[in-house]
Amino acid sequence: MSLGRGVLNTMSAKQKLNTKSSTEAEVIGASDYLPKNIWARMFLQAQGHDLDNNVFFQDNMSAMKLERNGLRSCGKKSRHIDVRHFWIMDRIRSDDIDLRHCPTEDMLADYFTKPLQGAMFRRFRSVIMGWEPISILFTKSSDSAESKERVE
Repeated sequence: MSLGRGVLNTMSAKQKLNTKSSTEAEVIGASDYLPKNIWARMFLQAQGHDLDNNVFFQDNMSAMKLERNGLRSCGKKSRHIDVRHFWIMDRIRSDDIDLRHCPTEDMLADYFTKPLQGAMFRRFRSVIMGWEPISILFTKSSDSAESKERVE
């Protein structure tokens, strides 16, 4: 979660559930983190600071489809996902949360979960430390060499 310059709140934890796909893992991860986002918004509002823009970024398009539509988007491989993970759909609608796609090479959360090297590591580090605004991540960098430096 970012506010102004730098990162305000982060979460990196091992999931407590085994998943059958990366889509399911993303939906479960989002349902684990979204309450923190909602709480922070309510806290800021209680302090007299209204958020103009509450954006939740995802890099998995299938997970985004499930989060927007809930069980209506489930296919053969995702019917088993527990209904409790689909409360995201209601919260996105009722809390005015904007769910947006973020390409993997711009996903700041990868700094905490994947080994990064070179320019990508330095770029994410500068945002997390508050040296650069988070908006530098949203410039077109997918054609540059730094997007190819990811180690998987």
